[in-house]
Amino acid sequence: MIAPLMLALAIALAPPAFAGSRLASLDWTLAETLIELDAPPVALAQVDDYASWVGQATPPPVIDMGLRTQPNLELLASLAPEHILISPMFDNLAPRLSAIAPVETLSIYTPDEPVWPELELLTRKLGELSKREEAAEQLIETSGFEVDCLASHLPTESRPLMIVQFMDARHVRIFGANSLFDNVMSRLGLINAWQEPTNAWGFSLARLERLISLEQARLVIIEPYPAGVAAALKTSALWQNIASVVRDDVITLPPIWSFGGLPSATRFARTLAAALSDDQSQVLKACANGKPPDQTLSILPTNHRTDTGSALTTENAHGSH
Repeated sequence: MIAPLMLALAIALAPPAFAGSRLASLDWTLAETLIELDAPPVALAQVDDYASWVGQATPPPVIDMGLRTQPNLELLASLAPEHILISPMFDNLAPRLSAIAPVETLSIYTPDEPVWPELELLTRKLGELSKREEAAEQLIETSGFEVDCLASHLPTESRPLMIVQFMDARHVRIFGANSLFDNVMSRLGLINAWQEPTNAWGFSLARLERLISLEQARLVIIEPYPAGVAAALKTSALWQNIASVVRDDVITLPPIWSFGGLPSATRFARTLAAALSDDQSQVLKACANGKPPDQTLSILPTNHRTDTGSALTTENAHGSH
């Protein structure tokens, strides 16, 4: 009885909630951009996991269509989307999805291609598909202004930063060239301590002990932690020997989708800028308005940790990705 009730509810609720193009998305990067354009998809895969990893709740009308790799095709068909949006990772599903609606495959993070222009192109394409072209142009403009504004007010001196996300208690992703985080850091004028080769998504997989040799780097951890990791680090000798942990200058940021679009890029810039300064409330407020950099505000000091500055201040163990 549960499945028929879900189908009936989806059919009853979804149509009046979406006056524009009816788009469904298996991909979280595409979905977060559509939501920012005020054109949320009628259906999205793994809604709860999206909230945990992207750091953003979906609007109530968005229907969960199941796993990204195994969407509920019956539910999806009942929603009658005009297009189904996927990334190349889900190309194998295109033949089945195309029986429901035309499939659009949109990609970013092309090797050796600059990331920010790709994010802008993606935003414009989604603006066209959702009939929100003006909103797309506004998002592109305000995102660029906000990041540049934050860059103009960051401390002039800072340790190189190493951006990591835990896979388990002994392994991390370290983000470098061709990643969203590296691109935003470059635009902010910050130095990425990780200069090793990365994969197509801009990260390297490394054992925890690899971080010990990077003594000058300040560690920036992107949540969520996989289950049990925060507790395990409290008793980890490897963790306690990492220079940034010894200095007690680790920065922990809330969930930000590491393969995201312009919304994730600006969220990363905003939270990182706040963590690197004593009080940037005035700057953050001004920059969030999408204004060009205001050179009249003073540079703030560097010796600050947020209340989540230590990765071990709280146990925030979310389910693994």
